[in-house]
Amino acid sequence: MRQGGTSSVGKVLGWLIALALLAAGATAAWLWVAVTRPYQGFAREGVFVSVPHGASRRAVARLLEREGVVRSAIAFEIYARRHPKRTPVAGEYFFAHAASGRDVFWQLANGRVYVQPFVVREGETMFDIARKLEAAKFMTADEFLAATNDPGPVHDLAPGAQTLEGFLFPATYELPRHPTANEVAAKMVQKFREEWEIILATPAAPAPADPPPAVHPNAGHVVTLASLVERETPQPEERPLVAGVYENRLRKRMLLQCDPTVIYALEQAGSYKGSLTGKNLQFDSPYNTYRKAGLPPGPIGNPGEASLRAALHPAETDALYFVANTQGGHFFSKTLAQHNWNVLRYHRLLRGLPDLPPEEPKPAPAPQQNKRHPSHKGKKR
Repeated sequence: MRQGGTSSVGKVLGWLIALALLAAGATAAWLWVAVTRPYQGFAREGVFVSVPHGASRRAVARLLEREGVVRSAIAFEIYARRHPKRTPVAGEYFFAHAASGRDVFWQLANGRVYVQPFVVREGETMFDIARKLEAAKFMTADEFLAATNDPGPVHDLAPGAQTLEGFLFPATYELPRHPTANEVAAKMVQKFREEWEIILATPAAPAPADPPPAVHPNAGHVVTLASLVERETPQPEERPLVAGVYENRLRKRMLLQCDPTVIYALEQAGSYKGSLTGKNLQFDSPYNTYRKAGLPPGPIGNPGEASLRAALHPAETDALYFVANTQGGHFFSKTLAQHNWNVLRYHRLLRGLPDLPPEEPKPAPAPQQNKRHPSHKGKKR
C-alpha cells in the first residue's frame, strides 16, 4: 500500500510538474507573441500618445494598452523590466501603423518623439515666421510675436536690441505638435548662438595670436547690417560688396537709402501692399533709411551665415551705389553719374532692350575752328 501510494503521489507530482511546464511554456509563448508580433488596436489614421514626465513602466504600459498601441500591458511591462537601464522618455509619440511591443518600447526608450519640420528661410522677418507658425497650426501669430518682442535672451550679444529680430537663425527646426512660443523662440536664438560662435571662430583673416572674442563688441551692428545685405541680394558672392557699399556710406554720413528698410517699416505698421511707391519712401519711421541717417535701430530680418560673414568682413571697395541688373545681381558704381547711367541700363533691360556699355560714352570733342587773321584772309595761322 505504501509503495502504491508513493507511486500515486509521484504520478500526481509528475502531472503537476508537466502542467506547470506546459503553463510556463504557454505563458512564455503568449508573452513572446504579445511583445514581438505587430499589434494595432487604434484608428486607421493613427494615434498620439503623450508619456508624462516621471511615469513608471507600469503606468506607461497601461496607457499604451488603453490606446490600443500594445497587445498587453503586462507583457510590455515585463519586457521593459528586462532593460532596467532604459526607461520611456517623456514626450508625445505618434503611432501610424502596427508595431510590436518591442518596437514600441525602443521607440519610447530612444525618445523618438513626434516632431514636424519647420523651415525658417534666410531673410524672413519675425512677422513672416509668426504667420507661417500660425498657418502650420503650431500657435497663433500673436503668441510668437509676443515672445519675440522680448529682447532679453540676446541682451548679452546686443544690449540695444529691441526685439529678437535678426537672432532667429534660418534653419530647419523639428517642432512638437504643441510647442510654446517661448520654446520656439529660444530654440531659434540658441541656433543663432551656435552659428555665431562658429563664424567668429573662423574669421576671413585669422590672427592665431589673438583668440576670437566670445561676444563680438559690435554684434548688434553686424547683425543689423547683415539683415540689410540679406534682403538686398540673393547672390552670396555679392554680399561682401553690398556690405562694403553700406559701410562706405555710413563713413561718409550718407543716407543708406535701402528699399528693404522701408518695406520693413511699412510691415511694422501693417501698411505694406506688396510694392514700393515714391510716397512710401517718405514714410515716417526710424527704420526708413531714406529719411533717417545711419543703420536702422535693429535688424529688418533674420540673416543667414553668408550675410553675417559679409557684414563681419565687408569687401574693400570704392563703390557707393548699386542698382539691380535684372539677372539677380547688381551694377556697382563709385559716382552718382555712373549710378544714374546704371539706372538707365536697368530700365532698358526691364523693357527688353539691349544693354548699354558699362560706362556712359564720353562725348567726342568738338572740332577746332580755324582762326584767321583779319589781315590774312584765306590763310591759316
